[in-house]
Amino acid sequence: MDRPEGPTIPRVSVSISTLLAVSEGEEGEAMGVDHVSKIEPCLWFDDRAEEAANFYVSVFSARRSTMPDGGESKVLAVSRYGEAGPGPAGSVMTVEFLLEGQEFLALNGGPEFTFTPAISLIVNCETQEEVDQLWETLSEGGRKGECGWLEDRFGVSWQIVPTVLTELLDDPNPQRSERVMRAMLEMQKLDISRLRRAAEAA
Repeated sequence: MDRPEGPTIPRVSVSISTLLAVSEGEEGEAMGVDHVSKIEPCLWFDDRAEEAANFYVSVFSARRSTMPDGGESKVLAVSRYGEAGPGPAGSVMTVEFLLEGQEFLALNGGPEFTFTPAISLIVNCETQEEVDQLWETLSEGGRKGECGWLEDRFGVSWQIVPTVLTELLDDPNPQRSERVMRAMLEMQKLDISRLRRAAEAA
């Protein structure tokens, strides 16, 4: 049976063990990793993987200074293309990094694929201050959307969500939860006080 035609995907995948085997003597870029997430999202960029990873780490490292209960955010390892390609020899292939203790892999795979809002990263926020900070920082150079959604400068979609939203939407009183839903649908950045007022409205 003939295989259906589809997009040609360059062979740029790399195992975690390969990433961790990058020679510190040659590149000085391999940072020891003593754990591996069971599920690790891979973000496909054209050629801005390292820039994106450093940006995300800076955003969530700053967040940790005000939310000390959050996990660590840092770059773990950088892997580079060799002579076999398909990227230019010596250019960044992958960057493994942590955001709040969750491992991610950023890949420079070329322009074949781009991000869409069909997949987004949700950040659960305890306070309005946290919502405000992440909303402004992540959307800078990108696009602010509706209902807490935004697109960052690299095209990655995020949802900045106050944790109280789930509580309010799950209210056993259907009138309260419907008022919260209607209020949310009118917002771009989610506002905790407005959501609470909607729930309490007569």
